[in-house]
Amino acid sequence: MDNSLNGRKALVTGGASGIGAACARALAARGAKVVVADVDASGAAALADELGGTAWTVDLLDVDSLAALSLDCDILINNAGIQKVAPIEEFDPAEFRRILALMLEAPFLLVRAALPHMYANGFGRIINVSSVHGLRASAYKSAYVSAKHGLEGLSKVTALEGGEHGVTSNCINPGYVRTPLVERQIADQARLHGIPEAEVLAKVMLTESAVKRLVEPSEVASLAAWLASDDAGMVTGASYTMDGGWSAR
Repeated sequence: MDNSLNGRKALVTGGASGIGAACARALAARGAKVVVADVDASGAAALADELGGTAWTVDLLDVDSLAALSLDCDILINNAGIQKVAPIEEFDPAEFRRILALMLEAPFLLVRAALPHMYANGFGRIINVSSVHGLRASAYKSAYVSAKHGLEGLSKVTALEGGEHGVTSNCINPGYVRTPLVERQIADQARLHGIPEAEVLAKVMLTESAVKRLVEPSEVASLAAWLASDDAGMVTGASYTMDGGWSAR
C-alpha cells in the first residue's frame, strides 16, 4: 500500500466530481486527509464520507469572502472550473469576469491563504489543474484560455516565492478530459462549427491530438498524487502536459 501522503492534509476544489473527485480519491488512497471543497454540498459530503475526509461547501465565485481566509492544508489542488463557448463579439462581459474570478482570482486567494501554514511547516504542494489551453489557444474560448494562461503565470510566481520554504507549485495540463464540463460543451461546439453533436469529438476536440481519446480523470489524479509526494520535491514551476500530443504540434 502506498502511504506516501500519511499525515498530510489536502484541499481539493471542485472536488465533488470529475477531475477533482478523482484527485481526492487518489490522495486519500495514499493516506492524506482530504477536504472536498465544492459548491455542490451533497456531492462534497457524499465523497467526503466515502473517503473519511471532510466537506467544505463553498462558492468560490464569492471572492470577497476568500480574502480573509486562512487554510491549514499541506496540499492545495486548484481544480474548480467552468466553461463558456462563444465568439468574442458575442461573449457576455459578465460571464468573462465570472470565469476569471473562479479560475484565476479564487486560486490566487486560496494560495495566499495556504502559504503561511505551508511556510511555517517547511512543506507545501500547490497543484493547479490547468489545461492544454493554458499553453495553446482555441477559438471561442477567450475567457477560459485567458484564465488558464493567467493560472500558469500565478503558478510560476508561487514556485519562485515558495522554493526556499519547501513549497512547490506546478500545473497539470490535460487535453479534453472525460468530465461533465467537457460533455456540456458538445452541443455548443456543434452549433458553432455547424456539425452534428456526434461528430464533435472527432472533428473538434480530438483533431489536434495524436492519441485519439479523451483523458481519464484517474490519469490526471495519478500525476497530481505524484506531484503531492516527497518524490517531487525538486519539481516546481513546471507545466505537465497530458494532452495526447496536442501541444507537440
